Amino acid sequence: MTQYAMVIDLRKCVGCGACALACKTENNTSLRKNGQTHNWADFVHETTGKFPATQYRTLPVLCNHCSNAPCVEACPVEPKAMFKTPEGITMHNDERCIGCRACQEACPYSMDEVEKDGAFGEYSVISFNEEGKPTQPFFTDTRQLIANASTSGEELAKIAGTNPPHQTKYSHPDYASVRRDNIVEKCILCDHRLKNDELPACVDACPSGARVVGNIEDGNSEAAKLLKKYKHFVLQQDEGTKPNVYYIREYSAR
Repeated sequence: MTQYAMVIDLRKCVGCGACALACKTENNTSLRKNGQTHNWADFVHETTGKFPATQYRTLPVLCNHCSNAPCVEACPVEPKAMFKTPEGITMHNDERCIGCRACQEACPYSMDEVEKDGAFGEYSVISFNEEGKPTQPFFTDTRQLIANASTSGEELAKIAGTNPPHQTKYSHPDYASVRRDNIVEKCILCDHRLKNDELPACVDACPSGARVVGNIEDGNSEAAKLLKKYKHFVLQQDEGTKPNVYYIREYSAR
């Protein structure tokens, strides 16, 4: 039995953003849309306590690939657009998605829910590509970045011959490298890379090795060994979703 999970060592993470940049590059997520970015690898920065006894941490956040995934249960289509793979990844099928956003509403880690309880700040988990709007709006913009000195997003896309210009093209049976409008999109744990024995882009890019992905049902995997060695926690455990993103250790700047 396989259950992929991610273990994040908070003592090693300083919030440099390499994982987020790698994720955006690998998965061609939008630069900006309606004032919000689509970040599947996101961060929450927390400072607690009173000076001089203050503590700080950067908490990387992403889809938790829950074993009891509410987004899967909420998906109304059959076969489901949001579903679990045999490896435990919460996967999304672009063709079956009808854009109802029921998965987004059901997810206890979604931006709207987190804003309500204020526990972890704002971050993206499941994003929605609005109907009738390009998924890469920057590259349809005709305005020059610097008047009479630089090109526009639209011209850049035309010169490159693709939108987005630096598109990372990959093949996946359920997931397109650039998603169309009127559907949701989310982290798929770089399943297209795992199938080729490659690490997810965010893991590969982390300069400190703070992120580890592996099969936690295999006691010999690094991920399983870390969970056995260190006390760990998950986000919103009381929701009963059985998340598969685990956090170990702490980083504290005083």
